[in-house]
Amino acid sequence: MKRHLAASALVFAAGAASAQEVGTTLPDAVGRVAPALQAYSENGLFGKVWAGEELSTRDRALVTFAALTTRHETQNLATFTELALDAGVTPAELSETITHLAFYTGWGNATAAAEAMAPVFEERGIAAADLPGAQPELLPLDEEAEAARQENVSGNYSAVSQGVVDNTEQMLFLDLWLRPDLAPRDRSMVTVAALIAAGQPEQMTFHLNRAMDNGLTREEAGAMLSHLAFYAGWPRVFSALPVARDVFESREN
Repeated sequence: MKRHLAASALVFAAGAASAQEVGTTLPDAVGRVAPALQAYSENGLFGKVWAGEELSTRDRALVTFAALTTRHETQNLATFTELALDAGVTPAELSETITHLAFYTGWGNATAAAEAMAPVFEERGIAAADLPGAQPELLPLDEEAEAARQENVSGNYSAVSQGVVDNTEQMLFLDLWLRPDLAPRDRSMVTVAALIAAGQPEQMTFHLNRAMDNGLTREEAGAMLSHLAFYAGWPRVFSALPVARDVFESREN
């Protein structure tokens, strides 16, 4: 059995004037085995962090979904799929998120996420026909930025693995990143969340800059780091903090 946890703490605007409560669940076993963990969950994570105004509940749900997918925590994905949908993340955006994360966290993690999500989609009447197809009309390409990225990657790595260089160009930056059903800001945001959750801060500089170029604010990025400490662990977030600091300082200058 599970107990409903802190529904009143997770509030988001629904439309222009109304509000809707969302919550999540915690297994009863947690309270029986670790009462302190239950208290931290209720009062800290769900009572305070999720209620923080620096990052919307919708964005928190999407970032958490990305972290759980990256960490292969499929036992929690159905719950957080429902939470994300209730918080305003569209089925198309969730579909695009797992497709995107296949490239950044591995095919197995994305496949497992799809399997965990499928019962939720079925229960809500979300069919494959309602989701983005394989060949949508792509967003416009920033040719100057892409040329610079290609020159950098090719110059550094073509002698090591031309296949990686070619697939990065053709599959990722000339296709995946231009798919329209996940906004560039959100696509960058889930990429950064995945890198933090995977403990790969060395890849963050490019992607955090890209996220901020795409509209993620410094305040939102800071709140994302604070949020992810609970889902990826403090050590991974502290490994990411120096990278974020350097990105923030470089953009100020």
